[in-house]
Amino acid sequence: MRPALSAKAISVCDEKIAKKGEGVGLSFYAFFANRNDDPDLLMEAAEWWIKTHALNHFEKATKVREMIKSGQ
Repeated sequence: MRPALSAKAISVCDEKIAKKGEGVGLSFYAFFANRNDDPDLLMEAAEWWIKTHALNHFEKATKVREMIKSGQ
């Protein structure tokens, strides 16, 4: 995952956790606006989420954040 996407994903996870608590879940779509303005970046996130790590559609934000921070 490219550094800009990693930083954005961690920021989104942090925001969700701050607003809704440690148990909040999210999907990779949370990292993007409601429009598909960067399909390559969206596909990169989808591949990391689905193909590389076989994550469920919704995962705990804390889990995703830690995976990204650890370089997985």
